[in-house]
Amino acid sequence: MYSDLRQLFTCFTRPLLLAVVFLILHSQNAAAQKLVEPTLAELQSRAERGDALAQYKLALSYLSNNPTDNDYLSALKWLRPSAAQGNASAQFILGYIYEHGKGVPRDYGKAVANYEAAALQKHSSAENNLASLYQHGQGVPKNATKAFELYLASASHGNPVGQCNLAGRYFLGSGTPRNYQQAAKWFRAAADSGSASGQNSLGVMYYYGQGVTTDYAESARWILLAAQSGLPAAETNVAYLFEQGKGVPLDYVAAYYWYSRAISAGDNSGADERKHIARVMTRKQINQATTQATVAAYQAQQPSSPSESYSLLQNH
Repeated sequence: MYSDLRQLFTCFTRPLLLAVVFLILHSQNAAAQKLVEPTLAELQSRAERGDALAQYKLALSYLSNNPTDNDYLSALKWLRPSAAQGNASAQFILGYIYEHGKGVPRDYGKAVANYEAAALQKHSSAENNLASLYQHGQGVPKNATKAFELYLASASHGNPVGQCNLAGRYFLGSGTPRNYQQAAKWFRAAADSGSASGQNSLGVMYYYGQGVTTDYAESARWILLAAQSGLPAAETNVAYLFEQGKGVPLDYVAAYYWYSRAISAGDNSGADERKHIARVMTRKQINQATTQATVAAYQAQQPSSPSESYSLLQNH
């Protein structure tokens, strides 16, 4: 029997660079949406004259649509001088490119240097990603305390991924004493910002009464939100809740459906449980749940608009 809900302690550690690019552009341009953006020719001219912001935006233009290795090299040509002039966002993207070896050999040392430069300017994504490097000992000696401090800075600056990762450090007692109340606080902050990992983990804490009062209905509410975002672990968890009738009505069809969705997404932890409930279901019920899961899987594979697909992805 599947007896434990799955907790997530690290939020999206290997995202697509396109998501990073979109989120940065969206954040930076939110206050200037009514302004007319310069053409690429104008950006090129300004960049060549040493304008750091133009250099940065020109670099992003090379990364905006399935970039090739040559696109990364072209972006690097402009990111480097922009970063050298202190543009924190350019430093962050440069660090990301080196960390993941996009168009260049992976170099954790250069990733650390660029993340540090951006983090000194309170760039929350750089703080979060630098924390991850300290957590895993990549480019720097492994240091749980330093990782915790950087996750705290990122979370305090409003980064939902940093908030989720900070909560995980409190939950595990890594770099700081274990504190379930603080873990719940920061998982909630991430969850309120729309983080599926934060929602799932907060739901798990409500289920077990860790840092919060046990509340199966509240647990189901948060886990279902995460499952509806397509998080496989949450899909398995909500299937278990439907199977047990905890916080939701007992419903084997719904349970079979969510187990099937999770399995299709690569989480096989509920496979045995799906077989178990299939023994007490009618063929009609199984066919109904299977059809619903197949349709959902097909819809999930269809291209979304850029704003929809990018906004679901986050940094480390």
